Amino acid sequence: MLDLLRKDFIAVAIDQAYERRQQDAEGDYWRRIVDQSPRKGTKGTTQGLYVVAPSGELLLFNNNRHPEKVLRLTKQVARDFASSDRAKIKATAIDPGKVDKRYNPKPPEGGLVIRARAKVLGGYQATEDRWRKVMQSALSRDNLWVTGTEHDLLAKGELPAKLVRRLARYHLVDNTRGEPPMWRDDEVRSLQIERTGDRIHGSVSLATKDGKRGFEARLLGFVKVEKGRITRFDLVADGMFWGEGRYTRRAPEGRFPFAVSFTLADGSDIADAIPPQGSRGWVGGYLR
Repeated sequence: MLDLLRKDFIAVAIDQAYERRQQDAEGDYWRRIVDQSPRKGTKGTTQGLYVVAPSGELLLFNNNRHPEKVLRLTKQVARDFASSDRAKIKATAIDPGKVDKRYNPKPPEGGLVIRARAKVLGGYQATEDRWRKVMQSALSRDNLWVTGTEHDLLAKGELPAKLVRRLARYHLVDNTRGEPPMWRDDEVRSLQIERTGDRIHGSVSLATKDGKRGFEARLLGFVKVEKGRITRFDLVADGMFWGEGRYTRRAPEGRFPFAVSFTLADGSDIADAIPPQGSRGWVGGYLR
């Protein structure tokens, strides 16, 4: 599959929740593609696999994640396109024009990007279902954004309260099976995190009003400063989680072991520029 994609395709992964809302040339292009598919219209989700000719003509739409089926369909559409007259049509370059900044946010200037990874460490019932096994072993990936001001405070030996609360509300979530509900401000029951020199330690208690979803954990981490810059930020929140969200169904029953790790990104990965999931469409609110 990888050889096929490298040879005959330009593979692109997007956040369709952004693309379908963007008011710019890129958003217009995406909406034209979607309108050719069974999705038709962008008021709802446009998730799926789309194969598009350079001209913008939709060649294939499929919303099936079965690898064998996806491979078969992709091979077929590549063969059909290569032997057709459409392969000879030269595409016209699109003028990008003004970019919709709301849906193209950049990491804070002078700030930091910290990679957040979460994993359920146990509690699932054994299963032979292929897809449940995938979900049960999943390791999620997100970015925690730190502002330039917060970076300066960290470098001075402080631990900014806004950064700590942002970390708790938007990143201590079980996003291993889908898009999670973030914690509301009043769902932060207890947040006691301190910094002593290069060491971060503390505890957190998060829970919904009805108590059906929550996370209680202890935190331990280390920070290193060199020449006024943070060169290390490693933190782990380890504890017991319970409950699930609308799009994170099939969590283990009762309380289950769960952990989230945070590690400073070095900027070498293109994924470092991906906005935090909790900031979707409102980066200003996320950083507030």
